[in-house]
Amino acid sequence: MSSPIAESGGTGAPTAPATVFAAAMLAELVRQGVQHIVVGPGSRSQALALAAAELEATGAVHLHVRVDERVAGFLALGLAVESGAPVVVVTTSGTAVANLHPAALEAHHQGVPLVLLTGDRPEELRGVGANQTTTQPGIFASAVASWDIPAPEGGDGEVEEARRLAARAVATAAGVDGGSPRPVHLNLALREPLSSPGADAVIDAVLGSEPVAARPPAVVHLRVTAELDPAPDTLVVAGAGAGARAEAIARDLGAPLAAEVGSGARFGPNLVVGYRALLRDPEGFPVRRVVVVGRPTLSREVGALLARDGVDLLGVRGPGAEDYDPGRRMRRIVDEVVVPHPVDPRDPTVRARVGRWVAASRAAVGAGDDTPPDPDAPDGAHARAELAAVRAPVTRRSLAEAVWRATWPHDRLILGASRLIRELDGSVPGKRVPVHANRGLAGIDGTIATAIGIAQASQAAGAAGTTRVLLGDLALLHDAGALALPPGETRPRIQVVVGDDGGGSIFELLEVGAQRGAAAYERVMRTPQPIDVAALAAAYGWDHVRVDTRGGLDQALTAATGPTIVHVPLPA
Repeated sequence: MSSPIAESGGTGAPTAPATVFAAAMLAELVRQGVQHIVVGPGSRSQALALAAAELEATGAVHLHVRVDERVAGFLALGLAVESGAPVVVVTTSGTAVANLHPAALEAHHQGVPLVLLTGDRPEELRGVGANQTTTQPGIFASAVASWDIPAPEGGDGEVEEARRLAARAVATAAGVDGGSPRPVHLNLALREPLSSPGADAVIDAVLGSEPVAARPPAVVHLRVTAELDPAPDTLVVAGAGAGARAEAIARDLGAPLAAEVGSGARFGPNLVVGYRALLRDPEGFPVRRVVVVGRPTLSREVGALLARDGVDLLGVRGPGAEDYDPGRRMRRIVDEVVVPHPVDPRDPTVRARVGRWVAASRAAVGAGDDTPPDPDAPDGAHARAELAAVRAPVTRRSLAEAVWRATWPHDRLILGASRLIRELDGSVPGKRVPVHANRGLAGIDGTIATAIGIAQASQAAGAAGTTRVLLGDLALLHDAGALALPPGETRPRIQVVVGDDGGGSIFELLEVGAQRGAAAYERVMRTPQPIDVAALAAAYGWDHVRVDTRGGLDQALTAATGPTIVHVPLPA
């Protein structure tokens, strides 16, 4: 562009500096690879919001609008998890910015690229009690890389500066310096007039030009690799962010694999499904070396293993801001593991060593709630058993197993922070399906919004299949606002499967569970909520199915894939 100030819509009036800067920045973000923009409407950010709408009209980006900024943040998180590219979130000033904090923290700990673009007052209106104004620079502390951008004045070079900032933001969020992807905060001060026509001309000029080169990163992180040789009594533990590399390491080492259900490594011949029971038997199943890939968070048994004396620990980093070493006992933490001399999986010694773990774990897990009736049973017993199984009430385990059974590689499965993710982790067999859980901070919030983001990003990329969410009743209610699906956007193929046991039954697994049934426990820990789930679904325009039997559950999970809440009451 020859000038940062374009004429406004043919009227001859100059385009407002806020509009020029906002349009140039957003257009360059798209030029740098941003595919999705999430907007929370507001006054101070209006130039950014209108520029996002102009970009959507060109077909250059997918636009998502949410009135709740906390929902917007987690929606962006899901979009970024699925797409692998930075996602932009636009908000106005004040509490709107603070509402992004939960998603920013999760993105920080999980290693997800977000660009948080927030409108703010100019310097002269800060610290003087101006309406809707607080200290926004640094509001996310160390969880984000942050820049406070002065209000544009319409001077020469501002379009180029907006583009340079956009390029730098994408490079930083994507982790081009060799570090983990992470959230970035661009706090943009804006003066009145806060918007004007003319964004389209700025966008056309930027999209028609070459991308701006990002500034070189100040720090380049060197990747550290460790070489390992196979050794007896080695166990590979895969947690959040581990991915398929954990399964490959286990095979190369000829070691059993304890892979959490959300690790991305729960498959393969070395998988030990019932690893918790075996880890409680250190004499029968000794472990002298543990390779921990990613961040395990689902079992106390793994924590106890990593605290044992005489166990050599090697950590392999997953995405996220912090290395996993809660006991501060890791001998070394590296980026990758290489096995120069992998075992031959046909070696009888290797097969016997791994097979012993695998067979024992299957026995420890047991047949489960969904064991098929014996087809050889005499005198109609088989038919009666089949009918009884179909009519049987749903338990936590049968719910977990049914959702797992219904999910395939072309689907997506999102697990909330509830007792049900542990039920899955403790019993379901290996299957290479895309599973996600917000285990960066393992919070209850944002599960539905994250799942909708994953669903919409996968559909935008042309993927088939259904996105299923398995969560508890409290997690549903905590993110009920995410059920609002604005007009003008693609409706996701999603099922929200709610295991409703009347409150936070997960606390029964902790020390406080000894007080189960006491008035204080029910009041401040379990916290049951008398909500009509069918009415909630209807209010937001979702389909609703109540399921009371295992047969009905299987039918519901394979039915229509429009936005549906599958409500499954469970025994308390």
